[in-house]
Amino acid sequence: MQRLESFGYPDFIALTPNAASNNKCCSDRYFVGRGEEVFQRFWSPGVTFLVVGAIGAVVRIISPLITDKENDPAVIVMDSMGKNIVPILGGHKAGAEEFAYQLSEALSGKCVFTGYSKTEEKISLDSFGTSWGWKRSGKKNDWNFVMIKLARESQILVSQTSGSFLWKSTEAAQNSIKNIDCQNIPSSSVCDIKICSETSPNCCWHPATLWIGIGCERNTSESLVTRALDEALNESGFAKESIAGLATIDLKSDEIALKAIQSREALPIRFYSSKELSSVSIPNPSKLVQEEVGTPSVAESSALLASGKTGVLKFEKHIYKPGNGEIGAVTIAIAESPDPFAPNRGELHLIGSGPGQLGFLTNDSRAALSRSAIWIGYKRYLDLLEPLRRFDQVRIDSSLKNERERCREAIKLAQQGIKVSLVSSGDSGIYGMAGLALEMFLSISKLDRPSFHVHPGISAVQMAAAKIGAPLMHDFCLISLSDCLTPWEHIEERIKAASLSDFVIAFYNPRSLERNWQLQKAIEILLQNRSKTTPIVLARQIGRDDEQVEVHMLGSIPVKKVDMLTLI
Repeated sequence: MQRLESFGYPDFIALTPNAASNNKCCSDRYFVGRGEEVFQRFWSPGVTFLVVGAIGAVVRIISPLITDKENDPAVIVMDSMGKNIVPILGGHKAGAEEFAYQLSEALSGKCVFTGYSKTEEKISLDSFGTSWGWKRSGKKNDWNFVMIKLARESQILVSQTSGSFLWKSTEAAQNSIKNIDCQNIPSSSVCDIKICSETSPNCCWHPATLWIGIGCERNTSESLVTRALDEALNESGFAKESIAGLATIDLKSDEIALKAIQSREALPIRFYSSKELSSVSIPNPSKLVQEEVGTPSVAESSALLASGKTGVLKFEKHIYKPGNGEIGAVTIAIAESPDPFAPNRGELHLIGSGPGQLGFLTNDSRAALSRSAIWIGYKRYLDLLEPLRRFDQVRIDSSLKNERERCREAIKLAQQGIKVSLVSSGDSGIYGMAGLALEMFLSISKLDRPSFHVHPGISAVQMAAAKIGAPLMHDFCLISLSDCLTPWEHIEERIKAASLSDFVIAFYNPRSLERNWQLQKAIEILLQNRSKTTPIVLARQIGRDDEQVEVHMLGSIPVKKVDMLTLI
């Protein structure tokens, strides 16, 4: 229990009277009672039960409470040492299998799966879209039929017209789907699953690509706006699950009905000035609207602006009149963006992968990697982590010098609602990607930001220090000799100050083919204040199979042996 609490997993802890007598449980987070009481009190959709105990006992207790796959909570059972972790209920939609993966990495345990999707390394088609930021529609019987068909036929037909296609590159997708380019087939009954913005009578995943432009009279009834939105979606054939957000003129920022709908549906809303709206070319300008608010269009223009430069107007403006007991009028238009937008569902994890060996990767980082649908990083670093990547996770390799593009892509994918890990070696906050990613992240509007998490790792300087002894027991500093981002004159000043301060100094990025003179210059600066006999450690490929650790003196460093894989 202490290990679980250290990872921040339980929101609430239930103990049997006997267990409670051996634990300090004074917090409001504790509930003491028999197993039957615990399950009966908290049993509801969206809840995850993690039970430390015997599977048989849990099965007997929960059997009267089980209803169906759509409404049952997740139930996971593990032994007291966390060695075996078994999801026994709610494996797909409730997320029990995904959570079991994360627990196994955090606790260094083993997941025990018996379901078809996991044992055959296939996509869990009824639940996988959640990690990609999509919402699901379709009746439970249809989804059950699809899963049964997958088990019988090994592969099924999938048609995709929106959202990221990256999931198709996974080994699991290759094992599960066929005829994946059937977007243009007109009948929805042809494909077993559709990934699209349109409504589907059968099974569908919906990326958030639709922007709803709304214009309304002042103090229009909330019921009228709600009805207008529902009717517009019905008329256009689009799915409510595909809505990315709402858009309107800034004069409506205090409109009660719009604020109520935004809150109820948990959707972002974007406001535009009349000047911004007037700049958009639309098919149905209105002189009356121009006279009222200073722009010929609100609904169509705002929908197009929100959907981005390549957005397409899919449903031209329709006006909806009040019914019984309603007042006002509403105009609805719908535009579609090529890129989904669901930052409230997305996650960006900055992973410090350590010096190289998997044994030095923290359990916290392992759990975050397990949680992510996509891993992005420099190829060499991802190669080191490859043994941990599952058959249903996407890997995106990047070249060494494309840091900004790498960050930009990771943030963009997380904004789509995808769970993403951006990988650095060592600690991502020490000459890694965390600082650059945070800088770019903070430049985005708060409403457009996914969640942002930094997972620390073991840095090369820590590993090198451990190999040679304990040189970092007192004050020390780290200096990069790369002048790609920092002017060399600033680096020189830092070296001088560090040498005068008697710090233990670590040099990162000491020497490359293009930057082959900086190290020699740094040594000359150090020799102004340090003895030639000052001990120097060259740690190359530290923590990896071809590791080399050598001790030299400041006055006789073999400069030509030093490269970008060396820490000094």
